Amino acid sequence: MAAKDIRAVYDCSRRKDDFLKLLLFAIGLVSGVVSGMGIGGGTVLIPAMIFLAGVSQHSAQGINLTVFIPTALVAICVHSKNKHIRFRLALPLMLAGAFGAVLGSILASSMPSRLLGKLFGGFLLGMGLYELFRKKKS
Repeated sequence: MAAKDIRAVYDCSRRKDDFLKLLLFAIGLVSGVVSGMGIGGGTVLIPAMIFLAGVSQHSAQGINLTVFIPTALVAICVHSKNKHIRFRLALPLMLAGAFGAVLGSILASSMPSRLLGKLFGGFLLGMGLYELFRKKKS
């Protein structure tokens, strides 16, 4: 959904249009901070776009991928400068991830938005529960 489509969800009065711009900026900022930490900005961006900006699940995930590119590049530069990236370890993950992205995007495009949202929510719930209850390594 393009920016014009997002504004169509709201009355296009000046004040609401300004509020939407501020809201989208805030969502992007929080998503960027979380992304830079390596957590994944989509965990913030996708639900915020759906619940606060009225975007469909498919559009939110597409927007997330578009936002991911510049935030990932900046984060990679910072983490690389701080010697936190092991490129030999990352290379096979990148190649397999690119192949998986093709499969995943084809799969996501073919399923109903409601199912895609439930799968995304289940994934977030599972990861959240894992983080809450995992045992620390000694």
